[in-house]
Amino acid sequence: MESEHMQIGEVATRTELSLRTIRHYEEAGLVAPSARSQGGFRLYTETDVARLMVIRRMKPLGFALDQMRDLLEATDRLDTDTPVEPGERERLLEQVRGYEQAAQDRIADLRVQLSRAEDFAATLRRRLQAAGDPPSAP
Repeated sequence: MESEHMQIGEVATRTELSLRTIRHYEEAGLVAPSARSQGGFRLYTETDVARLMVIRRMKPLGFALDQMRDLLEATDRLDTDTPVEPGERERLLEQVRGYEQAAQDRIADLRVQLSRAEDFAATLRRRLQAAGDPPSAP
């Protein structure tokens, strides 16, 4: 059982999310502190940090908060100690598979965008060199 708790500042540092963003995700129902200190400070566990990292990784891929919540609920249900009916388990696995495929599709799109951006930067670099401008540091 997890006994070590972290305050929100440490969680922010570990996840590279701002305090404001973590609070926003809490308000949106994506994550909740596992406990509160006697002074009322939010306290988080490694499980909470892992949950925030899932959210952090989904965000740049363009997933909406509702999609994040949907995926987290599915994985929470799959990870529970309570037995899951076979039909429900397959439905949940299919849901997670759908998100995995969507992530792969978005990654492919981002690779195309990155390639185009690199081509553009190379074009600008060649124009600068042709004009006699010394190369800049990367």
